[in-house]
Amino acid sequence: MARLTALAGAVAATGMVVAMLPGLPALAHEHPSGITDLVTPAVVRVEATAHVEITLLDHIGDLVHVERAYDLPIGKGTGLVVNPEGAVVTLTRVVQSAEDVRLYAANKVFSEHHKVKLPVDFKRHRLDDPQLDRHLRDCYPPKRATATCIINVTPSITIFPNISPPDPKGFTAEIVKAGTTPDSPAVLVPTGRADGSAGMPTAPLADKVPDKQGSPTNVAGFLGRPAPKLQHTVEIAHLGQGGAGAGGRPFSDPEKKIDEPVKLGGLADKGMLGAPVIGDKDGHVIGMLVGGGKDARMIGVREITGALAAAGVTPRRGAIDASFEAALTRFHTKYYTLAAPGFQRVMELYPGHIVAGAHLKTALAKRGTTEDAGTRQAPVSQGGSMPLWPFIAAAGVLFAAAAAGAVLLWRRRRTPEPPIAAPPPVGGALPRFDEGSTETVVVRRDQALQAAPNPVLTAPEQRYCTGCGMRLGQGHRFCGYCGQPT
Repeated sequence: MARLTALAGAVAATGMVVAMLPGLPALAHEHPSGITDLVTPAVVRVEATAHVEITLLDHIGDLVHVERAYDLPIGKGTGLVVNPEGAVVTLTRVVQSAEDVRLYAANKVFSEHHKVKLPVDFKRHRLDDPQLDRHLRDCYPPKRATATCIINVTPSITIFPNISPPDPKGFTAEIVKAGTTPDSPAVLVPTGRADGSAGMPTAPLADKVPDKQGSPTNVAGFLGRPAPKLQHTVEIAHLGQGGAGAGGRPFSDPEKKIDEPVKLGGLADKGMLGAPVIGDKDGHVIGMLVGGGKDARMIGVREITGALAAAGVTPRRGAIDASFEAALTRFHTKYYTLAAPGFQRVMELYPGHIVAGAHLKTALAKRGTTEDAGTRQAPVSQGGSMPLWPFIAAAGVLFAAAAAGAVLLWRRRRTPEPPIAAPPPVGGALPRFDEGSTETVVVRRDQALQAAPNPVLTAPEQRYCTGCGMRLGQGHRFCGYCGQPT
């Protein structure tokens, strides 16, 4: 998986189509297409609410118990899935309100029951009527023995994954580690259903933040709850000068065409608070969007990994990510025929994968066409297509040569080699051969014993031909070489 990640990151970082065949031109762009593909499937919408149940004990006249329940939104923003089990990292202010929702409930129930003009907000107020004013102050938290209100608050966090079609219900989560400041990371874990046995898509985290001022980045998040006509938003940004610690690192357009802190601050206020900031080098997450208004900044990846470590959550990739990265590499190098089965596998593991589904449709439409690098012929230097007939002719010649060699070898093995002709004897005249010149008489050991009842077993005497000097075998009547009688 590391190899596939590196290859996919290299393709995205350079923003070009890798030329697998010589002569294929490379296309570069400052912000390459597809650089956010590794992260956007793991981007989620986070919404936090508080369910407040309040009981007003009205004993000014007759003793009356007034019960009310209110659901108050306390935060909204963007989060990032960091492991297949669905752990999410976002900002603390997205899931924890800086306001006290108990004050809101006290003001609201008092104004509704006693019919007094009282601002319904998160502040403490005074009334002109001394008796009502005392009862109102006793209704405000904290709870005391003389309290006139009993308040119970239940927070609720809902995660809406980035899938197609969108999930209108999402799944619930709880806080396992909140930050010490509103702009520090908070870690959430699911408490509801799990999305399939393979888990959820995750985002790769970078090792560090780029040091260079003006480094291009992309910010991906949601401006609202996912819907058929409301998908994730991706915005281009550049890093300003400075570090990316708890205070955050500013954004700055090197060409001074756009006021990026203002632009991104507006997006943060609309729902992209906590959105991942994606590096332009390899498409990994380098930080999160913080701030708002006219001052948007970025906290770095070290703050993210530090919060995860404090929460005991380990960021890691899963089976969905491995299949997706392999298919994504082929897709961005325009090998559509090879990419299509990979995206189909991703959709089997995680139905609704927003990026795999879109790329699968494109890959199926382009596979086998002239745009498919897997079926395209290598261009020649003149820009035309290289003809196939020279390769066919060469293959035919090689086949014919191989067949001829095989036939010659077969015939050679079947034809016996001719005997070696004997050199002429010394003296000039060739001897006359008869039918028995090469005959060999074999005398067995039992026959020799019958001929000699008391034999003496000695080594036989070696004889030689007097005509040519060749060695004679036992029982030979003629020389086997020159044919002279022995």
